[in-house]
Amino acid sequence: MSDAKLTPRQIADAYVEQAAAQDPSIAAALGERVGMDRQPDLSPEGFEAKAELDRTTLALLDAAPAGDGPLDEACGRLLRERLTAELACHDAGDHFFGLRPLNSPLHLLRRIFTLMSTETEDDWANVTSRLRALPGALDGYRSTLREGISRGIVSAPRQVAAVTGQLTAWTGEEGGTASWFSGFVADGPERQRAELDEAALRATAAVAEFRDWLRSDYAPVAVGVPDAVGPERYLRFARRATGADVDVTEAYEWAWTEFHRTLAEMEDAARKVLPGASLAQAVAHLNSDGHVIEGEEGIRAWLQELMEEAIEALDGTHFDISGPLRQVETRIAPPGSSVAPHYSGPSLDFSRPGRTYLPTLGQQTFPTWRLVSTWYHEGVPGHHLQLAQWVTLQDRLSRYQVTLGKVSANVEGWALYAERLMHELGFLADPGRYLGYLGKQMLRIIRVIIDIGMHLRLAIPADSPFHPGERWTPELGLEFMAAYEGSTPARQLGEVTRYLGWPGQAIGYKLGERAWLAGREAARRRHGAAFDLKSWHMAAISQGSFGLDDLTDNLAGL
Repeated sequence: MSDAKLTPRQIADAYVEQAAAQDPSIAAALGERVGMDRQPDLSPEGFEAKAELDRTTLALLDAAPAGDGPLDEACGRLLRERLTAELACHDAGDHFFGLRPLNSPLHLLRRIFTLMSTETEDDWANVTSRLRALPGALDGYRSTLREGISRGIVSAPRQVAAVTGQLTAWTGEEGGTASWFSGFVADGPERQRAELDEAALRATAAVAEFRDWLRSDYAPVAVGVPDAVGPERYLRFARRATGADVDVTEAYEWAWTEFHRTLAEMEDAARKVLPGASLAQAVAHLNSDGHVIEGEEGIRAWLQELMEEAIEALDGTHFDISGPLRQVETRIAPPGSSVAPHYSGPSLDFSRPGRTYLPTLGQQTFPTWRLVSTWYHEGVPGHHLQLAQWVTLQDRLSRYQVTLGKVSANVEGWALYAERLMHELGFLADPGRYLGYLGKQMLRIIRVIIDIGMHLRLAIPADSPFHPGERWTPELGLEFMAAYEGSTPARQLGEVTRYLGWPGQAIGYKLGERAWLAGREAARRRHGAAFDLKSWHMAAISQGSFGLDDLTDNLAGL
């Protein structure tokens, strides 16, 4: 990367290559066989090395000639915005308080195993080496957290408690079962059994030791640290998650308008589920008398079938879904995962397909009315269709635009748009499924309200049916979730903890969907009677990553 004449795209793709060589979790996500026996370096030096790569890349971008056409220019603009946002967070020391129960540096140390190939004995030898590297990686992260303590940058007690609970689940101690690591190596070759089992036991012991350190050394220092991060840090995180400088006042007010509108729709939908019923009565009826699947394997298979049915119904009519785009798996999330369903994208060569994950949280009985729109969100036409389509176009776009340049609000906005699209196309005509869809819309509206409200300690509007005039606290956030969202208490607690530990990310779903809808409407007006929704969809999911600063205008021009 020393040649100043490199184009923005060349600089971006070289960045991906260097980042993968530096961080084996990136290589694993891409499907690259680089550093397959290593764990990420989560020490202060590891975070600084990543920041230095970002700075060097930005310097090259400053010296680069103008982009060679719109695609090259878009790639360079995205790269600059993403790295600038990342460095703003790094330079402020935000990585020193990274404990949270979802998508944190710590979670990379387990997730990396789920991305590995385990087809050959050499693959399993890499698993053994990576397990043996886990204690050192935890030591490095402990050093980062200690540095945070010395600088006065510490995660709040709520996040510490959530993470220690997850680590206990990883070890299997709470349920008296084998650890996640021992379970992972159970399918390894018999001739490597002793090494795999020994490495898994050491990894488990290291996780337990790190958890105990969090309890004994870190948690006491965290006492008194507020949950809310305040406006300065919040806006940095929001830029990182959305690719835009969010007008939080406008977003908060708009979300309340959406709240009132959607609540009225939910109350009307409830009466269609059960004539004369209140919302709470309709929910109770669906949970007790609606369609139910028993057992983890039963619900996994049912959701897999739901995605396959969506592929067959949408292919050729509303999308072109062929080849590797048709390969998507449903899995049950392991203990100690996020409380929310989630998606993991395919490797660049599609040797690892896209995967959706359902956390069961101890459930064995699954009412399906809440899950249908969620699986359209996570699978098809949501995350899987967009992100897998990006991978098929890596040569036309750039590897950066379809991987490391991903903007959360773009992809979450598309996935929420995908839920709405399936309603528009008639796939949610069943009253229960429609109410489930509206409930998921309400969840994302609540995210905007309480994510901004809790971190900025905003007042609840005077016309709110909920505690008008009071200022948001985590306790009010939980009460609000319980009153208007309707999931289990464990899910509600997990949601609020997530927002407090990952500021600014949760607002991207609704703000992203708003951008997608605005872009579609602008394109429809521009084309008039010639507007073709299928063509627009395929062009829209083929343009690669953009932040919200650019997304609507780009969609309008398709």
